[in-house]
Amino acid sequence: MPRFLALLFACLLPLSASAADRYRLDPVHTRVLFAVEHAGFSQALGTVSGSEGVLEFDPDDWRSARLDVVIPIARLDLGDDRWNQATLARNLLDGQRHPQARFVSTGVEPLEAGHARVHGLLTLRGVSREVVLDVRLNALRRHPLPPFRRTAGFSATATLQRSDFGIDAWRSVIGDRVELRIEAEAVRDDNAGTPETGNGADAPDTNNDAEAAADAALDLPPQPETHP
Repeated sequence: MPRFLALLFACLLPLSASAADRYRLDPVHTRVLFAVEHAGFSQALGTVSGSEGVLEFDPDDWRSARLDVVIPIARLDLGDDRWNQATLARNLLDGQRHPQARFVSTGVEPLEAGHARVHGLLTLRGVSREVVLDVRLNALRRHPLPPFRRTAGFSATATLQRSDFGIDAWRSVIGDRVELRIEAEAVRDDNAGTPETGNGADAPDTNNDAEAAADAALDLPPQPETHP
């Protein structure tokens, strides 16, 4: 019997040793860059900083990885206050009622070493759709600066159609295709918890004025009033 227990322990040890570590997304060193066509003249570029989330990751077993991230849409920055206000207005991202987006992984498809496709559900403006991230692991090691914690760094890209999320205003001016680039760092933290969310669903509807400001920022005529 002792020999049997020793053999069983030896078989189980590699499984526990390869278990995924838990990481906390670093909001300071994580940023989402997005690009969308502006009336055929250029690609408008914006960023969202401050994302928070939890990653479970074993570099030897990408399929076991789990990711849950909250993106603070209300912190969107296009480099101009009027453009920020226009983009967050109700006829586009509706940032007052939906100040956050959320991505939850549903599966990971390993590719060549250090690369994988991460499948998941992106919830944006209250609508959930499947999105696939092409992910590259840049580094996984002890950070050289205090607090010297084990840190994982990733780069990722994805493409989505804004109309899939009900964001379909001003099709003649704003492209439908949105390209995403994500740079992320995650710090090992066994106590990392699932990020909190708030959908702002009970926020008061203040914003005919915001709609007008959005139209002005886009250099577009005001939208016609509609009546039931």
